Amino acid sequence: MLTNNRYAAYANNKIMTASKPELTLMLYDGAIKFCNMAIAAIGEHDIEKAHTNIIKIERIIEEFQSTLNFKYPVAKDFNNVYQYLQDRLKEANIKKDSEILEEVLKHLRTMRDTWKEVMKKNVNA
Repeated sequence: MLTNNRYAAYANNKIMTASKPELTLMLYDGAIKFCNMAIAAIGEHDIEKAHTNIIKIERIIEEFQSTLNFKYPVAKDFNNVYQYLQDRLKEANIKKDSEILEEVLKHLRTMRDTWKEVMKKNVNA
């Protein structure tokens, strides 16, 4: 129990002290983790666990969408990608289709990796 409290305190501190770019990276990592968990749950025929994790991914993507700044033209492109992922997640949740989740996972990883590169370039700039 004490170990769990220490981990929770560490995790909370990590979030509270993270920069906005680091928080974005954490959200991408979380979405990837939940997508993997949903895929595993479907493989185990655990419908409730799959549903719960798909909803978590949807909420993360909703957060990304809510923070887009549409004064920049690229925001519309990001919104279109996020909406596509939302649509695919809804379909995956209805059908409990791990192939659709694998597609979403691929997109999430690409976006996360691109975000990491952006972070590196901004540190080196």
